[in-house]
Amino acid sequence: MHLGHDLDEKFPHRHTCTAAASEHPDGTRRALRIGLGGPVGSGKTATVAALCRTLRAEMSIAVVTNDIYTREDADFLLREAVLPPERIQAVETGACPHTAIRDDISANLEAVEDLEKEVGPLDLILVESGGDNLTATFSKGLVDGQIFVIDVAGGDDIPRKGGPGVTTADLLVVNKTDLAPHVGSDLESMARDAKAQRGDLPVTFTSLKEEGGVKPVADWVRERLVHWAAGLA
Repeated sequence: MHLGHDLDEKFPHRHTCTAAASEHPDGTRRALRIGLGGPVGSGKTATVAALCRTLRAEMSIAVVTNDIYTREDADFLLREAVLPPERIQAVETGACPHTAIRDDISANLEAVEDLEKEVGPLDLILVESGGDNLTATFSKGLVDGQIFVIDVAGGDDIPRKGGPGVTTADLLVVNKTDLAPHVGSDLESMARDAKAQRGDLPVTFTSLKEEGGVKPVADWVRERLVHWAAGLA
C-alpha cells in the first residue's frame, strides 16, 4: 500500500507515457493512441464501445482488441456495429495479455500501423488489453496515454490495494457505480483511496447503464486529442 508516500518520487515516469515517433515520415501527425486496461469483467470493452458511439461522429477512430486465443472482444464490437468492420482489428496474444501490451508489443504495433495505412488518416486509436490484473501497464512505445478500468463489484478496496494500473494510469475509471448498493461498495471510500494513491491524476466514476454514462471518459479523450493535435502531448 502506497498511502502517505510521495507518488511522484515513487513513480518518476508516471506522467511520461508517450509513444515514440509522433509523426509519420511525411511530417503529418499520427493518430493519438490510448490504451485501456483493467481486470476481467470491469467493463473495458463496453467502455470502448461507448466511446466509439459517442465520438465517431466527430473524429476518425479505429480499435485494436487483445484476447488470448479468441476474437471475442472484437466480435462484440462488430456485432454492436460501433465502427465499420475495417476499423476494428483483433490481436490474439497467445499468452498473458501483459506481454502483448507491455513487453513484446510487435503484434499490437503492427495492427496499429496497419490501421493507419489502410483506413487513415485517423485521429484516435483505442488499444484494449485482454483481461488483466492490477499490475498491467502499456508500453510507452505503444500508446500515448492509458485508461485503467476497475469496477465496484470487484471490491471497494481495489483503489487502496494500488498496483501500477491503478496508481499510474493517466485516467482511472471506477465503473458500474449502479451496482454499489447491491454489492456493498462505498463509493466515497473508493474516491478517497484513489486520491491518496494517485495524487492529482484524474479519477472518474461511471455507470454505462445510464444515458451519457461514458461522458466523463469521452471528455478526457477529447481533451487529450486537442493537446495531441497541438503537439502538446
